[in-house]
Amino acid sequence: MAVLVPSFMTALDNTVVNVALPRIQAELALSEADLKWVAAIYPLTLASLLLLGGHLADTVGRRATLSLGVALFTLASVGCSTAPSGTALIACRGLQGAGAALILPAALAILSHDLPPRARNAAFSATTAVLATALACGPVVSGVMTQHLGWESVFAMNMPLGCASLLVGFLVPRPGPSPRAASTPSATLSLRVVALACCSLAALAYCLIEGPEQGFGSMRFATAAGIIAVSAAGLSYELTSRRNTVLRLLFRQRPFVGGILTQLLWGLSVSGVFFFTSQFLQNGLGLAPTPAGLAFIPVALSLIVTTPFIARMARRWGDGRMTAAGLLLVGLGLLMAALGSSGGSLVPILPGLSAIGFGSALAIPMTTRALESAPDHLSGIAAGLFSAVREASGVVGIGLVGAIVSFVDRAAAAAGADDADAFLSGYQAGLCVASALVGAGAPVALWALRHRGGTPAGGREAPAFTSKPGS
Repeated sequence: MAVLVPSFMTALDNTVVNVALPRIQAELALSEADLKWVAAIYPLTLASLLLLGGHLADTVGRRATLSLGVALFTLASVGCSTAPSGTALIACRGLQGAGAALILPAALAILSHDLPPRARNAAFSATTAVLATALACGPVVSGVMTQHLGWESVFAMNMPLGCASLLVGFLVPRPGPSPRAASTPSATLSLRVVALACCSLAALAYCLIEGPEQGFGSMRFATAAGIIAVSAAGLSYELTSRRNTVLRLLFRQRPFVGGILTQLLWGLSVSGVFFFTSQFLQNGLGLAPTPAGLAFIPVALSLIVTTPFIARMARRWGDGRMTAAGLLLVGLGLLMAALGSSGGSLVPILPGLSAIGFGSALAIPMTTRALESAPDHLSGIAAGLFSAVREASGVVGIGLVGAIVSFVDRAAAAAGADDADAFLSGYQAGLCVASALVGAGAPVALWALRHRGGTPAGGREAPAFTSKPGS
């Protein structure tokens, strides 16, 4: 309960906001760039601070880090619900991301290392079910609450959830230290790595979000591009330096590298598509928030239906082949949604959304094997790094797909298309590019998981699965 509720809150916050964005934009008079920042600042700060959160989980303590994250996330949610302007909302969303950055690695580390081996499968199954429930309920809850209670209510509901989680966390007895943990030295992570990753990611997000508005030849864009180059060079040096044994050890694990790459490609494609699909449903098809939220149910239902069979399917067909098939199915679903969006109604899009859910479920073993490959004493950093890549890919995905949508939209408008047709052209182009990106993850999965190699590096039994990509 103390782990599942915070995980549910952080996953729910990623899904509830998308449906509420058109109403937020109208009431707070936000520009397109401001609207993208409302959506992107949460995963941006989350991704930037996840490595630090993983470091704190391994050094300060998993439970203490989790409690601090829940408290910060809850207070920031209250601030979001009372934000009087776009600037205030963006700032509070950033604080939410900082709280989630403490919650996620601590929660994953607790599940992986504070439970007896026989309980881990049940715990990971429960976590996957909770994340799937957040995916299923988020758009629907957001649509109903936004339409009838106002967009502020989608943030205010985190307050009772956060308070309940803190209460349960204080009441649950603390487990004793494991002999393995006591004999293993604490891992350290250079704060330079965290700082350089923050600078490069923030500058990249700025280029992708503000570039279409201010122009790619502006001085601000050039300055941000320079920051990206300098930060990337410094980060490359830090990652290859012999001093950074923590990350060098993690990146020697082929499943971990493959999981990072496939997660990146999945997030680049699907996160941006969901952001613009919500706008297309409400602004393009004219749907109210409630039916727009209901449109995302096929994604969650297909995920929920497939998840119980993942372990059995992986044993029969192999983790690599099943993950590759799942990523290709996600790419096919994106193409189906692109074709269905020309129909002028919701129904033709639903098969594509269902395929995205089925494919994401089939790709679950990639996430599981990636996290299992990390040694026990690096569990927090590994979970933080993996989650950071997931959230960073969401930020870049919103900006990248958004840049494609804006470019094609403006080109179509300049050619004489009306606003609706111009946006549809941009939306379809974004879906096609996203399909190519996620499809490129299939050979990566086959390479990373071609040999399972027995027991994971941490020396523990492998749970059936952890979570879907992007969750």
